Amino acid sequence: MNGNSDNRTIAFLLILGFIAFAAFAVWETCKNRKRVFGKIRKTYGQWPEREYSMEEFDAISHYYVHRKKEGLPVIDDITWNDLDMDRIFMLLNHTWSCIGESYLYCLLRMPAMEKETLKERNRLIEYFRTHPEAREKMEYRFARIGKTGSQSMFDYIYNLAELKPEAVWPEFVWIIAVVVSFGSIFINAAFGVLLFLAVMFGSWYYYYRKKKRIEPFLRSCSCLIQILKESESFGKIDAPELKNYQEKIVQAGKLLRKLKRSTHFVVGGNAGENGDLTKVFFDYINYTFHLDLIEFNTVIRELAAHMDDLEGLIDAVGALECATALASFRTLAEASYCIPEFKKGGRASLSCENVFHPLIPDPVKNSITAERGVLLTGSNASGKSTFLKTVAVNAILAQTIDTCMADSWKGNFFRICTSMALRDDLAGKESYFIVEIKSLKRILNAADGKIPILCFVDEVLRGTNTVERIAASSEILESMEREDILCFAATHDIELTHILEKGYDNYHFEEEVRDNDVLFNYRLFKGRAVSRNAIKLLGVMGYDPKLIEKAQNMADHFLETGEWRQEEA
Repeated sequence: MNGNSDNRTIAFLLILGFIAFAAFAVWETCKNRKRVFGKIRKTYGQWPEREYSMEEFDAISHYYVHRKKEGLPVIDDITWNDLDMDRIFMLLNHTWSCIGESYLYCLLRMPAMEKETLKERNRLIEYFRTHPEAREKMEYRFARIGKTGSQSMFDYIYNLAELKPEAVWPEFVWIIAVVVSFGSIFINAAFGVLLFLAVMFGSWYYYYRKKKRIEPFLRSCSCLIQILKESESFGKIDAPELKNYQEKIVQAGKLLRKLKRSTHFVVGGNAGENGDLTKVFFDYINYTFHLDLIEFNTVIRELAAHMDDLEGLIDAVGALECATALASFRTLAEASYCIPEFKKGGRASLSCENVFHPLIPDPVKNSITAERGVLLTGSNASGKSTFLKTVAVNAILAQTIDTCMADSWKGNFFRICTSMALRDDLAGKESYFIVEIKSLKRILNAADGKIPILCFVDEVLRGTNTVERIAASSEILESMEREDILCFAATHDIELTHILEKGYDNYHFEEEVRDNDVLFNYRLFKGRAVSRNAIKLLGVMGYDPKLIEKAQNMADHFLETGEWRQEEA
């Protein structure tokens, strides 16, 4: 009786323990879900605060590197760096998964050339902006996929699909050897223990050397499997407007179901933090029986067979997550943005009202209509470069996220190029001037008559002497006086505004030196700059009045005679 009673007590305690464990797991899941939803609601419509390392940016960019296609217009590296587009990306990056942020980066590097593409993006953005419940459910699923930090899972996935499966018979030989050696302990204990230890050592050594070669691929599989797990959940969210995307995700998940089923030990051995009991358990199982190495070959075969399905799943998830992120950005921008209008054909032109840079707090807004080239003049720090960047950045945003920081934006679909923040190429042993003329030449080479060019040049040929700069600059800018090129150029050389006035419209920024201070209004005015305040600025900075007087006399003499002379002591 006592024995039966004790057994019942033990069974009861085991059941009670199991129930307690299950209840705790459910409580932890609910707690985590509540925490994630709280973070989603708190950060929506706010400035993203996260900073990125260079390694993380590099990893994020790799999806774009894999997906860009030869011949299609992209934002090249020079333009991206000139406009500091990494910071624009960070402003827009309200994403939760490695797919979302990689897709957003790729989207910003590959401007659309069709109205239908942008119309669909706008539809998704507006849906999520006006349907917070569906958006939050989607964002929760994206958060469960998670991010991979400085490691790009796309590198390993694309490379994985190109690998050749290796023979798995050695793994089965080691499994048999482990089982047989363990069984030998019951036949001859002393010999069996030695044999078992020897086999285990050999198995572990073989496993360590082989796994070391494929470790990065195995880590990426963890994120990939999490994507496949979440694919079913996307279809359960009640959002009729997103039905096409949901069906595409669910269908791709079904086609990749075998891949998901065949990775229990691959994922188990690469999940969790160090010290996690589940990871330790799977590690020992894998070290002994090599089950993740066997499954790895299945992963290779399934990926190679279904790469198109996986890309379709990633595109669908990426499009939805980007739309949720851009809905957050539009909420942050409130009523300060507009939906751009595009035209096809005709002379390249652009018209924008009250346009401003999204990263400048309390910006001064300017308007311009350009049906031919634009020359900007004005002193340093008056606003020329900022205006060029403002128009260029908004041109990219117009053709990527269908959103402009302006009251209105009308123009062509453009291939967008810049030549602005250049520097010497020390590694390539090229001077600033060589780097500059190569940068300008690439713009001219891009003009093929198919897609209009919108280009921005800051201080044309600043890397050479005045006479040759003006002569060469005028010819280069004149060569851009074409129906399929719209050029915005900033210069200090007033001579260019006269030489090129038949093909370029003149605009300028101005400043005022008053009460020993420089006042900039950052307003764009029509016409060439007429004020000459550079020498006056020397006084503001505390230079010797005699030096300033001599410099002014030299300048006045040159303007009267066209010759330079040194002022006598």
